[in-house]
Amino acid sequence: MITLKSAREIDSMAASGALLADVHKQLRGFIKPGITSWDIEVFVRNYIESHGGIAAQIGFEDYKYATCCSINNEICHGFPRKKPLKNGDLIKVDMCIDLKGAISDSCWSYVVGESNPALDHLMAVTKKALYLGIEQAQVGNRIGDIGHAIQTYAESEGYGVVRDFVGHGIGPTIHESPMIPHYGEAGKGLRLKEGMVITIEPMINTGTWKMKMDPNGWTAYTLDGGLSCQYEHSLAITKEGPRILTSQGEEGTY
Repeated sequence: MITLKSAREIDSMAASGALLADVHKQLRGFIKPGITSWDIEVFVRNYIESHGGIAAQIGFEDYKYATCCSINNEICHGFPRKKPLKNGDLIKVDMCIDLKGAISDSCWSYVVGESNPALDHLMAVTKKALYLGIEQAQVGNRIGDIGHAIQTYAESEGYGVVRDFVGHGIGPTIHESPMIPHYGEAGKGLRLKEGMVITIEPMINTGTWKMKMDPNGWTAYTLDGGLSCQYEHSLAITKEGPRILTSQGEEGTY
């Protein structure tokens, strides 16, 4: 079932998204070689709860943590753990916040310590792919327009676009219809309507788009061991265009 949100509901989700964006801004200075993804988990949960929010992922489909911390060849849903992060690691930190009943969802990618040109390029392409998809999130466009914009750009840069995990509707629960693939045909799929709130969250791999699952039943890895990068925003479909609810203020810089 697809729910259309009122202006008041979208404003509430934007407040939740602003808190989530603040967490990601804080992580920019927190993530460094030697810390663990468990340190990130504790930091994020404490920050959310000290600012009046709830770490909404905890308990969702029996997931136990406030964050997904996916490292290097882990595509998504990596568990926080107590192994130190190394210089040059690529970590994706994904989280959902419930603030007074309003849900937001955003993932961001970080380099631990020093980066390199290949890693910089992967991250830049993934972030641009996100915003190219967001540009298509217009009233009257179709879901396929979003996926087509992401896929054609990322593949033109030689990367693989993950098929097995997609964006989704959000609010009042974390995952709702419609599903938002990051691949597809322009002009195909469900038509976007004012009041829809969705996530766009491309996962872009250096090699094949194919994946394999960890025995834990959650964590997905690239099939060929290549790196995977992800950026995600929650956004509302409005008459004025897409309204990014988890903005960190970086639009226009990609």
